Amino acid sequence: MKAIRLHQFGGPQELRLDDVPMPKPGEGEVRIRVYASGLNFTDLAQREGRLPGAPPLPFIPGLEAAGVVDAVGPSVEGLAPGTRVVAILPGQGAFATHAVAPAATTLRIPDAVSFEQAVCLPAQAPTALLGLREGARLREGESVYIPSAAGGVGSLLVQVAKRMGASRVIGGVSRESKRALVSRLGADATVDTSRADWPEQVREATRGLGADVVFVAGGGDIPGQSLRALAFRGRLVLYGAESMFGTQWSIEQMAGVLAQNQSITGFATFTLPFEPRHAALREALTLVERGQLQPVIGQTFPLEAVAQAHQALAERSTTGKVVIRVE
Repeated sequence: MKAIRLHQFGGPQELRLDDVPMPKPGEGEVRIRVYASGLNFTDLAQREGRLPGAPPLPFIPGLEAAGVVDAVGPSVEGLAPGTRVVAILPGQGAFATHAVAPAATTLRIPDAVSFEQAVCLPAQAPTALLGLREGARLREGESVYIPSAAGGVGSLLVQVAKRMGASRVIGGVSRESKRALVSRLGADATVDTSRADWPEQVREATRGLGADVVFVAGGGDIPGQSLRALAFRGRLVLYGAESMFGTQWSIEQMAGVLAQNQSITGFATFTLPFEPRHAALREALTLVERGQLQPVIGQTFPLEAVAQAHQALAERSTTGKVVIRVE
């Protein structure tokens, strides 16, 4: 079968299209004929060697796959060959024509949902749903600021926050071309994150109060800057792999957190118990089926162009989810 393999940590050029043996499903596993795979920022960090826990080199990356079950291992029930499914692959392997996944992490795709729509959800939808409910503890009537609001997670956060009754949703965009999309998804206001005064723009959009919840998806000085956008007793929610790198807090910023009775919360979906994550994905699929949640499919790339997909995502020139189509 055809598969993209990472041969050594480094740039996108280390991703190569190879011929590899067809995998066989083991106990409690299914094999999926993959038609769509999802690309995430964590894939970029892992390719560069910045994240622990990578499989031994060379390996087939990719955590999300949507397709059709074409073989099942022992003890698998309810997922017969021919079933349309979407899955999280704990051992990776989604950037290939075929991938093996635990039956426990595999869900049927409703007939009204496409493979491309479904693969937008496994990593991002639980982050959006549980990030707002458990990380931010968003309450009806509160305001929320969402960075990268045109991205895979951000576009879902905007929609879910409105569904949860947020009084004002402010979306951060780095390009003018993304503003209309974020507004169409339900944002009440947008701010230009390419400008240094974006925290003040958030305060202006909330009548000078700041947002009750501010999500942060980057490291370095971004978390500290984000405090300027946060309301009295507000919650700053750090999520995403990039928030781990280079984050620094000054004495003045920490003094402000104390004086303003603010809180800083870390949120990582992958460390939460499996059942709520799986339930959140199931809920998201149902919402998409009913037309109540719109996965935003940005650029799509063929399997042989995964390296170009990595480059496009790194340049932040994409909107929504970057999808790999596997022919």
